[in-house]
Amino acid sequence: MTAVSTAHPEPHVTVVTMVAPPVNALTVQGWYDVAAAVAAAGADPDCHVVVLRAEGRGFNAGVDIKEIEASDGYSALIGANHGCAAAFSAVYDCAVPVIAAAHGYCLGGGVGLVGNADVVVASDDATFGLPEVDRGALGAATHLARLVPPHLMRALYYTASTITAQQLHHHGSVYRVVPQSELDGAALAVARDIAAKDTRVIRKAKQALNGIDPQDVHRSYRFEQGFTFELNLAGVADAARQDFLGSGTSTGTGA
Repeated sequence: MTAVSTAHPEPHVTVVTMVAPPVNALTVQGWYDVAAAVAAAGADPDCHVVVLRAEGRGFNAGVDIKEIEASDGYSALIGANHGCAAAFSAVYDCAVPVIAAAHGYCLGGGVGLVGNADVVVASDDATFGLPEVDRGALGAATHLARLVPPHLMRALYYTASTITAQQLHHHGSVYRVVPQSELDGAALAVARDIAAKDTRVIRKAKQALNGIDPQDVHRSYRFEQGFTFELNLAGVADAARQDFLGSGTSTGTGA
């Protein structure tokens, strides 16, 4: 079960926390809960900035594959795809900047959240990757492409490899890398700087920056998802998920 909580540790700062034991793989409802929490924060005129974080072993392990396999037909698959799209969009479209504070593993849907964030702060143990091709699915290349150059994105995507926070810092997509014990403090420090600005200006800045993005993240992600549905209809994804679950791995990965 996914729990999404909201806190206000400092004036004008909203912290949204994801908790989904054992590995932060979100259910369909969990994705919608993240979307609702982030959207509600942005709609609050007293909120100037959002920090998105997680408890547990890692930031996010993607969708809950066990939920998809346990469902009849394609209802959970469609729900997960729509839920991911809603959560990713909520982060991107949030009226105020969203800071992602990532630790441990950030996989599949986790990359979707981080890739659509405005600022990324990560712990020195954080790793990022899309294991989709090993699960018979596609997705979140749109968001990985916001973190690394195009050819590196393709190599990571085809090989289902991960990249470290330090490497992303080198590419400029991670703003700060700190020890895990300092992650929350580092994210709040950036949030504090943004919260101190005139929120009327910052909100317009968010609109302006989204407006000049070279890629329509909503359209491109939905385009990717179409191939995931195709692989499922062909039976390719079912076999890949069953092999994955049969391996005894508890994590859920995908977007």
